[in-house]
Amino acid sequence: MKHNYPKIGLGKFCQLLGITRQANYQHFWHQEQLAFEDELIVLEVLKIRKNHRHMGGRKLYELLQPFLLKHQIKMGRDRLFDVLSANYLLVRRKKKPTITTDSFHRFKKYPNLIRDFVPTCSNQLWVSDITYWRIKDSFTYISFVTDAYSRKIVGYHLGDSLQTSETIQALEMAISNLPDEHKNEIQLIHHSDRGTQYCSIEYIKLLDYNNLSISMTENGDPLENAIAERVNGIIKEEYLDDYQIEDIQEAKELLDAVIKLYNNERPHMSIGNLTPNQVHQYNLKTEKLWKNYYKKSYHCKPITGLKMSCKSILGLSINM
Repeated sequence: MKHNYPKIGLGKFCQLLGITRQANYQHFWHQEQLAFEDELIVLEVLKIRKNHRHMGGRKLYELLQPFLLKHQIKMGRDRLFDVLSANYLLVRRKKKPTITTDSFHRFKKYPNLIRDFVPTCSNQLWVSDITYWRIKDSFTYISFVTDAYSRKIVGYHLGDSLQTSETIQALEMAISNLPDEHKNEIQLIHHSDRGTQYCSIEYIKLLDYNNLSISMTENGDPLENAIAERVNGIIKEEYLDDYQIEDIQEAKELLDAVIKLYNNERPHMSIGNLTPNQVHQYNLKTEKLWKNYYKKSYHCKPITGLKMSCKSILGLSINM
């Protein structure tokens, strides 16, 4: 109004609208302050997303708390989502169904031991799964072994085939990382699907040799191995799919860096927004911060863009 009628004083307009001149100035000062704070937040989000390119708003909000406190910025989660939306920084999830499991084979299949089992500390239940990763014009396959309590990836291996020998290397890494005192009194369940790799003589022999109880899915429902499926999605969709890989050696180096980021820096709502390594190392008691919308007959609880060269992430220092 002042712009359209420059000859009329500001005081007249304020009187007409029932506000004081001071309130008018304070409004614009407040808007300028908010705009400045939003700009700082966007810069910090981009800094976090440099490594964690698809980290969602809730996890960003947790990681931003020290920054907000340092800069004396009062910001709720809803306002953060508004800022992310205004700057096109909201994450859209992609679901890409794929099949890496062959359950029709001659090997023995084992029952599901974790229907009523909820782990109370680390190294009580490991869940395993295999996912594919396309690099250039070929496919590679990643085998994961994840601790169900802490969500830490305790063993992994990348290979160019679905051979049992490739999957065994992930299990060997997980076993080698067990504390010595735990190896003597091990009471650990290994849970997987009924794929050939997990039912093979070699894999079962390694489990038996290390006194790991064997548990497998029974009806093909992804919720029977939900934690492993979720970890697959996180590693691929939030990290690996954003990088252009030339060969398998480069892929292995990138995977090593990504696993460190996941274990040491990425918070999980399922473990109270702590990182997997924090919970795993100290056996912290946590509270899940998401709701379980699945009502199943069993009680194993499921967890509910830029292309660049992987050399950029490999060159970054990772805080352990």
